[in-house]
Amino acid sequence: MSSFQYQDGRLYVENLPVEEIVEKEGSPLYIYSKKALVERIRSYRDAFASQPTLVAYAMKANGNLAILSLLAKEGAGIDVVSGGELFRARKAGIPGEKIVFAGVGKSREEIAYALREKILMFNIESQDELDHISQVAVEMGTQAPVALRVNPDVDPKTHPYISTGMKKSKFGIPVERAVAEYQRASKLPGIKIVGIHQHIGSQLTEISPFRDAFDRLLAFHSELAGAGVRVTHLDLGGGLGIRYQSEEPPTPADLAALVLPRVKDLGVTLVLEPGRSIVGNAGILVTRVLYRKTTAVKSFVIGDAGMNDLLRPSLYGAHHDLLPVREKKGETIKGDLVGPICETGDFLATDREMPDFVSGDLIAVMSAGAYGFSMASNYNARPRPAEVLVDGGSYRVVRDRESFEDLVRGERV
Repeated sequence: MSSFQYQDGRLYVENLPVEEIVEKEGSPLYIYSKKALVERIRSYRDAFASQPTLVAYAMKANGNLAILSLLAKEGAGIDVVSGGELFRARKAGIPGEKIVFAGVGKSREEIAYALREKILMFNIESQDELDHISQVAVEMGTQAPVALRVNPDVDPKTHPYISTGMKKSKFGIPVERAVAEYQRASKLPGIKIVGIHQHIGSQLTEISPFRDAFDRLLAFHSELAGAGVRVTHLDLGGGLGIRYQSEEPPTPADLAALVLPRVKDLGVTLVLEPGRSIVGNAGILVTRVLYRKTTAVKSFVIGDAGMNDLLRPSLYGAHHDLLPVREKKGETIKGDLVGPICETGDFLATDREMPDFVSGDLIAVMSAGAYGFSMASNYNARPRPAEVLVDGGSYRVVRDRESFEDLVRGERV
């Protein structure tokens, strides 16, 4: 993470000491690096430059408007999974023709909204959904551009909660039924077939599952053409992993080396849907130590950030490196970094070897840019943290810290 490094014993984000930002903005605090974000989106753009390609950032990883706007200026599109995400994308200046709408449970209202915004395409997850979109499009006197999500039944070798390409998954249409479903779709009123979609999961740390799925996608594309159905877009999904601990995931260049030689003569536009690999290592969560507690069997470091601020460790057992904002030499402890939430499952790290943190110390929870704030909640009536974006030697607050008044806004007695 080149944007986060120590200088003279202090952790910096780009050219700013993390400590100075937290002194002004408080904690817990999400801090993002513009440099890291730009480098990552450009790594995809450059790797696939020889083929018409839309890099449709998966907003669910992090939907901050400043980040969306920054990526839009770099030419990115957006992969959305709800009407709310579509609204955010449009607010950030993403044109409709660069928006892909995925997700298994699109409502009638969301479908109509997307049609009004003239999105690039819907990724269809089921027969019922296809019929429903057809009905809405006919009622609106328009055509819905669609790609059917084909489930290749490939094990992505990732956490089961973020595995989406196997038969037991709720996502997509089984590959053995997909040709017939495309043929049916070609006859439905209000439907315009434009693509094929696949996505096998997230945090992929090996290229082999993607290779297996891509092989099946190309075979299906050929079978579909033989059945008289032609498409203009191949949506390869996202899922490339990042380094949380010791992983060495494939890079966009690795992906391009696999894909580009085999699609150059197909006459299609590629759609990629990276999320985590764009923002994951571009952000940190900073928490301040409130207390230390030691029992007969356990040592606890109690911080002011909890599972409501960063859910991944509690939800997935996920690992995030912990760095002292001021370097600490000498003794370490083995213990848990926990938060203030009234749940035993409220932790950011368990049984971790860490510096001997004391009250007042600041801890940077690394690689927290993806599925950090986007999964944050007000559980235990805790206001959500602020978010700041650093650009070289300056920063700006891109989301205000919530207040107690924000917690009850919209409620009625």
